[in-house]
Amino acid sequence: MTRRFTPGKVVAWLVLIAFLVLTIAPFYWMVRTALTPAADIYADRTAVFPSHPTMVNFWRVLGLVDAQTARDAGGSGAQIDFVRYTMNSIIYSTLIAGVQTFCCAMAGYAFARLRFPGRDLVFGVIIAALMVPPIFTLLPNFTLVKSLGAIDTFFGMVAPNLLMTPFAVFFLRQFFLSIPREVEEAAIIDGAGKWGVFWRVIVPMSRGPLITIALTTSVWAWKDFLWPLLVGRGEQTRVLTVALGVFLQQSPNTQPDWTGLMAASTLSVLPVLALLVFLGKRLVQSLNFTGIK
Repeated sequence: MTRRFTPGKVVAWLVLIAFLVLTIAPFYWMVRTALTPAADIYADRTAVFPSHPTMVNFWRVLGLVDAQTARDAGGSGAQIDFVRYTMNSIIYSTLIAGVQTFCCAMAGYAFARLRFPGRDLVFGVIIAALMVPPIFTLLPNFTLVKSLGAIDTFFGMVAPNLLMTPFAVFFLRQFFLSIPREVEEAAIIDGAGKWGVFWRVIVPMSRGPLITIALTTSVWAWKDFLWPLLVGRGEQTRVLTVALGVFLQQSPNTQPDWTGLMAASTLSVLPVLALLVFLGKRLVQSLNFTGIK
């Protein structure tokens, strides 16, 4: 059976390809700039590929060359402790994603299945919190963390976003509502309590949505900049996004070290890309459900 290409399908494919190009283009240009020698960055700006590709920008960002070699390559001699800052980012994003996903799953299940006074009112307040811009809570959170003496600690960095986000609670609640009650009733007949039903039945059936929330939260936490900049000031808690900003400030006053910055940015994308590739199949599977009952 041959597939028929209608004008509507052709237009749809062209639109998808255009959006794909627009999405990939910044990443391509980032990698291209990272592979371009600093002396050629303006001379080759219209070329699709660099005329003289080099890996020296990656080596000098990682501190694998001496300061003089880095300056000869067009840099300022600045380096990034990539391993330390990457580990800090992994700790920061993993703590937020793991704890937040678990707590939001429990909250979503409680709003979907448990009956208690004020349930709908509390859920309405949580949904209303979606309309509050995060910037409005920045100063109160900073004041609270400072009063607790948690500045420059991982606890202070993860505390405001550790337990829940309104969207994750709403998202998981809608999925839990789509699970047949008969499955839970069968588990209760077998002797399982509320916690047993949630942990042994609901969680395994909800791996797709849970992975989706964990993945999106990890990506958000990985690229978070403003809050870690305010709270994680020291070397021990500095995350990779903040380190890139510090690296840019160490560039010469004449012009930014674009090749070094793009090399560091390319390296910072690799862990998230690996996570997306590893969990990509489950992420696609989790999109094949409807959360509306």
